[in-house]
Amino acid sequence: MAHTDNRTMRRVLHREIAGTIGLLTDEHDFRAMRRYRSFTFADHATYLKQVETLLKTRALQGSHTTVALFDPEEYAEFCTRKGLDPDNPSSRTRFTAQISVTGPTLPYDGRPLADLLPDLVDEAVRQATWEYATTLLARLGACTSCGEDIGRAAFTRASDLLVRILDTAPPGHRHLVCSVTGPPETLIAALHITDNGADLKPDESEALEFTTVLALGLATESPGGLVIRVSAPDTPDRVYGWRMRAYGLDPLTPGEVFDAYCTDVESGDLISPESNVDYCAPPDLGEEKPVQGHQH
Repeated sequence: MAHTDNRTMRRVLHREIAGTIGLLTDEHDFRAMRRYRSFTFADHATYLKQVETLLKTRALQGSHTTVALFDPEEYAEFCTRKGLDPDNPSSRTRFTAQISVTGPTLPYDGRPLADLLPDLVDEAVRQATWEYATTLLARLGACTSCGEDIGRAAFTRASDLLVRILDTAPPGHRHLVCSVTGPPETLIAALHITDNGADLKPDESEALEFTTVLALGLATESPGGLVIRVSAPDTPDRVYGWRMRAYGLDPLTPGEVFDAYCTDVESGDLISPESNVDYCAPPDLGEEKPVQGHQH
């Protein structure tokens, strides 16, 4: 009886333990790990199938599992930094434990792995975009004229603009995209807000990334823009936006919004306009709050 009770308690405790699986999402990363003899999988498809089986088994047992993006280059650097043998499963376990805290992760929610993988990659891109934009903002330092921290002032300004954009938007689901062009690459951030009839509460991580990219564009006066699409039942989608200017936003005309949506970014070719979509001028954002400190 005591032995049975112990086994039951262990099963209960097992369900209380949260786990993390470091996932190799593509063939390139998978091949990079094949160099280690202790990594015994022969092909990526079989590897993904086995991971999915493990995730389903843990879910059926009542265990919570987080899926993290496993980067072989970062893993090699981690092992060098910590003095670990990279060809050892315990080293991979330690690295996975670290990225579960610092890296892009998603909880396993029962979806097929094929559906979860793109979301995990998107989360990684989003985190990298935010970290890069944050670094660039921090490097701007203080204004030589007023001494104000340029990055912090731009972030405050961007936060105020985002609040006013959301407050003046018509009812409906909102999808916002902000792009900032500059060397070495264009940064793009998206923000999705569901209108369920209650308070509109954006995802905090998405909102932080979006505000940071917008702040970078404002602070550096880089070419860029912000477009919002509002979708509501029984009405055409409304699309409008702004181009960035020095420390602010200029409204785009309906024609400019139409051209932006109906032109292929890579080829420049025209794309047929979507049906049931109104390309329109943005609403008045209202009176600005008095700007304190840096504004030049």
